[in-house]
Amino acid sequence: MKYNSLGKTELVVSRICLGTMTFGWTSDERTSLAILDHAYEAGINFLDTADIYSSWAEGHKGGESETIIGRWLKEKPREKVILATKVRGRMWQGDDGEGLSAPHITRAIEGSLRRLQTDYVDLYQTHWPDEHTAQEETAIALDALVRAGKVRFLGCSNYTAQYLQSANELCEQRGLARFDTLQPNYSLLKRKEYEEELAEYCVTENIGVIPYSPLAAGFLTGKYTRKNPQPDSTRQTSKLIQSLKDAEAAYVVLDALREIAHECNAPVSQIALAWLLARPQIDSAIIGARTIEQLEQNLGATEVTLSDAALTQLNALSQSF
Repeated sequence: MKYNSLGKTELVVSRICLGTMTFGWTSDERTSLAILDHAYEAGINFLDTADIYSSWAEGHKGGESETIIGRWLKEKPREKVILATKVRGRMWQGDDGEGLSAPHITRAIEGSLRRLQTDYVDLYQTHWPDEHTAQEETAIALDALVRAGKVRFLGCSNYTAQYLQSANELCEQRGLARFDTLQPNYSLLKRKEYEEELAEYCVTENIGVIPYSPLAAGFLTGKYTRKNPQPDSTRQTSKLIQSLKDAEAAYVVLDALREIAHECNAPVSQIALAWLLARPQIDSAIIGARTIEQLEQNLGATEVTLSDAALTQLNALSQSF
């Protein structure tokens, strides 16, 4: 990532970003803190969370992940951690606050800063669009946070190319801080949504790209097989998994990943991540981990360099996705 539209300093992130959706949910606090320590010691300086994590779990109100990160961050040098969180969703059932209106954004950032125990976040992202709020209102509210020093950079997630372009053109016309990053759902088995329109725009406009679900909700770890299309997994009910587990073309991609993994003496998941990191304009890939073992399995992806033949093969086999 380079400089934002208001001239803030460069944001240098690790090639692997630690996704923290599981914290306080499928990973208890002790495990979550251990994962954070292990990632930090391994050189990961980039953490991604959201205020709503994990509001969907029984007995949760949202903010669980941010709260755990805040306790951990209190013992670390703040300037060495790149902290990203998101705004848009409803925090808990019955909460009437959601969307990208100015009042909601203003309340949300204060809640996030309090839970994270910091006076600024490095990257503040809109979690997904809000069709009920004018883009101008959202842009002015986010710009105010940058100018107040509560946010260094702005990003968005789950935006179409048209929506992102219109938002940034508005910011340019009004002299407001623009979106400098995009967080798309992008992997070997989910390519078209990003590549057909968003990729070109991001390269042209120098938008940093931070894909989430780079392992296709766990499908690209290799635990799914034709004989066992329903392994033990917390992501079993995801729409992406439901669409992939009976798709022969997805298993053909897995077959190729296993062959390349064998040649590289690396886990299947590292090969899938290495493919993604070799794509143009990809700054960092977000990986989640419920355990230190899961984290450790994926950390070596940055050390894997795929051959041109391997990249060509994977590109060809996955082009229908």
